[in-house]
Amino acid sequence: MIPTLIIAWIVFVILFKILKTTLKNALTIAAILVLLNIGFGITPQDIWHQIMHFAQTISPN
Repeated sequence: MIPTLIIAWIVFVILFKILKTTLKNALTIAAILVLLNIGFGITPQDIWHQIMHFAQTISPN
């Protein structure tokens, strides 16, 4: 019983850290997108278009 609780706790802690990191990164990206939109009028669609354009230029044909 005790080893099962220890393993469950370790899994819980690992998943919590992953979730915390994911949310932190998502909020950082959202803040950057909002600042770009307010400050420069750059929309997320504009950024996505540039990413896709860049990916097409570096992909081998």
